[in-house]
Amino acid sequence: METALNVPDNGMKRIVIVGCGFAGLELAKKLKKSNYQVVLIDKNSYHQFQPLFYQVATAGLEPRDIAFPIRKIFQNQTNVYIRITEVIGVDSSTKMIETAIGFINYDYLVLANGATTSFFGMASVEQNAIPMKSVQEALVLLNNLLHNYEEALLKKDVAEQDALMNVVVVGGGPTGVELSGALAEMKRYVFPKDYPELDCSRIRIILVEASPRVLNGMSEFASEKAHRFLSKLGVEVLTNTQVMGYDGDKVDFKNEEFIATKTLVWAAGIAANVVPGLRADSYTRGRRLSVNGINQVEGYDGVFAVGDAAFMVEEEKWPNGHPQVAQVAIQQAKNLAKNFVRMDEGKLTKPFKYVNLGTMATIGRNKAVVDLSFIKFKGLFAWMIWMFIHLRSIFGVKNKILVFINWVWSYITYDQSLRLTFLPKGFRFK
Repeated sequence: METALNVPDNGMKRIVIVGCGFAGLELAKKLKKSNYQVVLIDKNSYHQFQPLFYQVATAGLEPRDIAFPIRKIFQNQTNVYIRITEVIGVDSSTKMIETAIGFINYDYLVLANGATTSFFGMASVEQNAIPMKSVQEALVLLNNLLHNYEEALLKKDVAEQDALMNVVVVGGGPTGVELSGALAEMKRYVFPKDYPELDCSRIRIILVEASPRVLNGMSEFASEKAHRFLSKLGVEVLTNTQVMGYDGDKVDFKNEEFIATKTLVWAAGIAANVVPGLRADSYTRGRRLSVNGINQVEGYDGVFAVGDAAFMVEEEKWPNGHPQVAQVAIQQAKNLAKNFVRMDEGKLTKPFKYVNLGTMATIGRNKAVVDLSFIKFKGLFAWMIWMFIHLRSIFGVKNKILVFINWVWSYITYDQSLRLTFLPKGFRFK
């Protein structure tokens, strides 16, 4: 018997994994030689390395450098089936998933479908701002930046030029901090050479954070040093500042002030992707699914959630759920894979325990902050550690080499060589 997705029924229990981010990919890798049939579903044919989206958006890397074909990872694996499609819904009573290309039944379902941008209900921001949750969105930002600077050359009015050149980044987490630092370095080293007719000293890079400090999820030490690094680069850091709207021309704040800009980058919040068919009471804070200690969705038999999609409250140390970062996703996937093997062998499962290996963020050339459980440090050494960890985490030897070459080139030349605009037919700038 074959399902509508043309996956043969080979007598093995079937695990369907929805999403090929850090969690879904790690789980599939750990189960590729197990006694299960694994069906991996994703809307993209590649795994994308999200921590480096900001470098694509600032012309430091090409999209291909941080994307890796899913099928290449599972070459010669006879028990892993890959289907590129979107999930439309789940029927837990019949253990059936509906996708855009058909249906498939499961014995176990793992939702690793990640998260999307949260605009906190502000329709004007959602319509006009640029999020940073995919390679495509990073390219949209790059295209908009370059287009706006070309437009600024044609304007005689100083206010119109400033609005085209100013960039506002909302969200003081790692994405916002790293993007702001990269933009500040472009302002200093790149834009004056590319656009000598413009007074690039007027460019404003503004980082907006609603809480009292940037990098709120890291230590006070890291936050203070990152703030100082950003200020030295010329970034205007506005803390305790809440955005109320954005019409494409100006950002409005709660204190009734505003900033004129044609580019608003939204890196302020995330919400888990919802799969239709599960009960509303299964979802909790940030639309995450409530799971028990082995990542099984509460109230469901055979349905699991890992990574950004999961909200686990059984660990007392994390009463508000685990951080939505790659570390958690990978560790949960590894633990769940071991539990699937234990279930197959008739053994007891083991609950998940998160081991925080540390957090880090880079703010620019020779500038980074690192939080480890036993030490906190900053500067050049932290920056080198950041580069080593990220280079090590990228899939594929070729990708690692390409990223390393681009980093070395940028470091030596103070330049990014990928400032190209590729506009698909029908593309419209925000």
